[in-house]
Amino acid sequence: MDDAKQILADLNGYYLEDLTVGMSAVYAKTITDTDIVMFAGISGDTNPVHLNHDYASATMFKSRIAHGMLSAGFISTVLGTKLPGPGCIYIAQNLKFKAPVRVGDTVVARATVTEIVTEKKRVTLKTVCSVGETVVIDGEATVMVPARG
Repeated sequence: MDDAKQILADLNGYYLEDLTVGMSAVYAKTITDTDIVMFAGISGDTNPVHLNHDYASATMFKSRIAHGMLSAGFISTVLGTKLPGPGCIYIAQNLKFKAPVRVGDTVVARATVTEIVTEKKRVTLKTVCSVGETVVIDGEATVMVPARG
């Protein structure tokens, strides 16, 4: 095996043949003020509910909240680094935002394999982000996963 192929093999996550329904992986991150400010800068979403304490205090949330897509990004972290991991390609994602996330909350993103379509090299995963016992995002992802052959 040449060097380039060996590097690819060493970096790859699970192959399609290694996956089974029910496999699961998680990523957890405690949200900081810096995370919210940096996400606003990167995404351009400067909605004051995320950045302005006085404004956010007058909303239904009563304080600043993190961007929903910041927490949703942790699903991408699970898929791209753990399950299926490096080599998979995100094809689709649906999300339902159920509750706010605030500075100091630890978001736990979990992806669980629910379906494997071998012929198409597609895998469907249930995706959930939680803070403690509270589900903050519920959804489903579809990824393309490389096969060994």
